[in-house]
Amino acid sequence: MAFRIFQCVFLVLISAISIFVGVADISISELFNRENGQMQILLSSRIPRLLAILAAGSSLAVSGLIMQRITRNRFVSPTTAGTMEWCRLGVMAAILLLPDAPSSLRVACAFTVSLAGTMLFIGIVNRIRNRSIILVPLVGIMLGGVVNAFSTFFAYRYDIVQNMASWLQGNFSLVAAGNYELIYLGIPLMFLSYFYADKFTIAGMGKNTASTLGLNHAAAVRAGLVIVTVISSVTVVGVGNIPFVGLIVPNIVSIYKGDSVKRVLWDTAWFGALLVLLCDIAGRLVLFPYEVPIGIILSVLGSTVFLVLIARGKIAYA
Repeated sequence: MAFRIFQCVFLVLISAISIFVGVADISISELFNRENGQMQILLSSRIPRLLAILAAGSSLAVSGLIMQRITRNRFVSPTTAGTMEWCRLGVMAAILLLPDAPSSLRVACAFTVSLAGTMLFIGIVNRIRNRSIILVPLVGIMLGGVVNAFSTFFAYRYDIVQNMASWLQGNFSLVAAGNYELIYLGIPLMFLSYFYADKFTIAGMGKNTASTLGLNHAAAVRAGLVIVTVISSVTVVGVGNIPFVGLIVPNIVSIYKGDSVKRVLWDTAWFGALLVLLCDIAGRLVLFPYEVPIGIILSVLGSTVFLVLIARGKIAYA
C-alpha cells in the first residue's frame, strides 16, 4: 500500500512539473490574474495535454501487455504487429472517401481496418507451425511494411503526404481542449482489461491449456484484439504513432512483477503514463523553446532500453 501511495504521489509531482513547462511562462502567483491569460493557457492547453499524455501512455502500455499475452511473445506490440500501420490506412481511407468526416468516424474507420488487419496477423501466425519468438514480430513488421507502402502510394497519389507524415511521429503539441477527448476511450478499456485479466493470462498459456481449463480461447483473443485496436485507433487519430511504449513497458514490469495480467496491470499503466510524461517533458526542454516530437524521443530511448534488456538476458530471444 505504501508503494502504491508513492506511485500516485510521484506521478502527481511529475504532472505538476509538466503543467509549468512550456514556451509560455505560467507562475502560481500570477495564475489568477485575468489580464495575463495564464489561466486560459492552463485550461485550454496545458491540462488537456497532460490528460492526453496520461491516457495515451497508460492505455498503450496496457494494450502492449495484452498483445504480448495473447500472442505468447514478448516482442509483439501494436507497433511490431502492424496494428498502427493498419490504423493509419483506415484514417487515410476516411480522409479520401469522407474528407469532412469528424474524428469519431475516423476512429471507427481506423478501428475497423486495424481490427481486420490484426486478426489477419494472428491468423498468419497461427498457421506457422515452427514459429520462433523472433519470427512472429518479423511477420508483423513485414505485414506492416506492406500496408505502409500501400498507404504511402495512395498518399502521393492523392496529395495527402503531409497528413501521412503527421501520423508517423507522435506529437502532443497540438493537443488542446476540444480535439483530444477521444483518447479518453482508453480509460474504460483499461478497466475492462482488468475484468478480462485472468482470461488473458490463461489464454497466454496456449489454446490447448486454455481449453482444458474451460476458457473459450478464441473469445478471449477477440476481446483482447478489440481492446488493443480501439486504443491504437484513438491514439493514432488523436496524437499520432507513439512507439515502443507497448513494447518495453510490459517487459520491464514483467521482469519484476511476473506474468499475471491482473497483478501487473496497474504497474504497467502507471509506468506507461510516467514514461510518456517524462519523454514529453524532455522533448519540450532539449531544444527549448522548440519542441522535439515525443515520437523521436521514445524511438531513441525505447530502442536503446530494449537492446539493453536483450543484451543482459532480461528478455529471452531464442
